[in-house]
Amino acid sequence: MPYVDRQNRICGFLDIEENENSGKFLRRYFILDTKEGSLVWYMDNPQNLPKGAEHVGSLKLSYISKVSDATKLRPKAEFCFVINAGMRKFYLQANDQQDLVEWVNVLNNATKITVPKSGDGQPSAEMPQEVLGSMKQISYKTEIIGGVPIITATQEQGDGGQNGADRGGLRKAHSQLPYFLGRGVQDQALIKAGYCVKQGALMKNWKRRYFLLEENAVSYFKSDLEREPLRVIPLKEVHKVQECKQSDLMQRDNLFEVVTSSRTFYIQSDSPEEMHSWIKAISGAIVAQRGPGRSAASCPPPILSFSLQTPN
Repeated sequence: MPYVDRQNRICGFLDIEENENSGKFLRRYFILDTKEGSLVWYMDNPQNLPKGAEHVGSLKLSYISKVSDATKLRPKAEFCFVINAGMRKFYLQANDQQDLVEWVNVLNNATKITVPKSGDGQPSAEMPQEVLGSMKQISYKTEIIGGVPIITATQEQGDGGQNGADRGGLRKAHSQLPYFLGRGVQDQALIKAGYCVKQGALMKNWKRRYFLLEENAVSYFKSDLEREPLRVIPLKEVHKVQECKQSDLMQRDNLFEVVTSSRTFYIQSDSPEEMHSWIKAISGAIVAQRGPGRSAASCPPPILSFSLQTPN
């Protein structure tokens, strides 16, 4: 779901068809900045990219005329909506229906003030550069014919993978299983799965990992295609799971912590809803494992953050 970050910008992950009519959607992190009057997108959350990393696409809000549901126009693209900007249509995929509705609403609301009415002056000759910010490899020319901007490509684009690897594989429902768990799932007590960003133990760098929560442990993998986890955290070793109190110090949104006897794991979700969902799921799995008559107080302190009371 889109959320408001520390700079009062609306942010979140979406998939975008960067090459028009290609049918290939790429996972990107979007920032809607109404103060700057722009919508920009990056390969990942800029907090997880090298300092000074450039965005891969941008769009001025003044060029957006309408944002609407496009599921009927693109029936094969689930939760699809379209941004109409000048002579270009940007097709995007949300994570679910609610995510689609919220993005359409926030984008339309953001453009109400900035969208110029038709006929209000001449179109800017720089519009293609702004509107097609993600298509830097193609040269365009604009001709004003009878007051109508005609945009034509003067150079063909090369390989469609210019902006890095296709990360469409990251766009999974949070309960969707990696391929190696697809069969025999009845034997797997899987509670929750999805991508988060985790801080490293030594280098303190942040990397995206695929997390699996089962009835007895939390595991994380390099990706959802890996068979062997990078680490398994037994739930019996978890003392506390809660929203991180150092998130301001770390300058990280949607940050929570899993505290064990040997280490505190700092994990960043893609949205506040996902952060609370992970906290609730892990907390519930711990309660289920320890039984209704036991709390984390029966293990080494501190107790669980959800304050389960032991009967007197």
